[in-house]
Amino acid sequence: MHTIADVQSSKDLRNIPINQVGIKDLRFPIAVRSRSGIQHTIAAVTMTVFLNAEQKGTHMSRFVALMEEQTQELDAESLHALVQEMLTRLDSPAGKISLSFPFFRKKTAPVSGIQSLLDYDVKLSGEVRNGSYLHTLQVLVPVTSLCPCSKEISQYGAHNQRSHVTLTLQCRADVEIEEVLDLVESQASCQLYGLLKRPDEKFVTEQAYENPKFVEDMVRDIAALLRQDERIAAFTVESENFESIHNHSAYAMISHG
Repeated sequence: MHTIADVQSSKDLRNIPINQVGIKDLRFPIAVRSRSGIQHTIAAVTMTVFLNAEQKGTHMSRFVALMEEQTQELDAESLHALVQEMLTRLDSPAGKISLSFPFFRKKTAPVSGIQSLLDYDVKLSGEVRNGSYLHTLQVLVPVTSLCPCSKEISQYGAHNQRSHVTLTLQCRADVEIEEVLDLVESQASCQLYGLLKRPDEKFVTEQAYENPKFVEDMVRDIAALLRQDERIAAFTVESENFESIHNHSAYAMISHG
């Protein structure tokens, strides 16, 4: 019986290491552990490792095999374990796993009490670099913002817009997705809902009017709260306001740590 050649394990003579090599955007079903329980969703998974200069290639099939064997619900602790297992199997000192997925939350309309789902874009990343582990949580939260200047100068009404607030958190300890959603939505002019009746629409319209926020206000107010959380080692907060009276967006970003 002939032995099948293992080409990727052969020596490479160019003497150039590769910082990250692996698979990108593998679509895979996952279970995410959150405050509200276990949520099943579909993730786009990217898995990479550091490749030594003398090694020709990595073992691509081992990344997929690892995901096929993954049975634990994902949270900060289980993602850390998954990254360590990847490094062991690929015999590498450094590597990263990122999972991007839609996260759904059941929301209750403020007046009618009718319930509906709202989706949020979430990205979980775990990385070993220079012997240290780094856990990152990124959440994109859609909200409403109403312009303070428009309210001040207009005889009646004020222009508002839907805004995308993106938080990227480097965490020392587990931070739940719902905590991030609550924080951002509390600092917007008003939060969004999947389904509203007429009394609800009246309520959210008036709430936004009574709580005007510039794009600058939103990132500053959120940053002030994040600075008080000892679980967060560093963060970036961004807000993109899709203007209703311009064909461009208003944008602001604060980076800390």
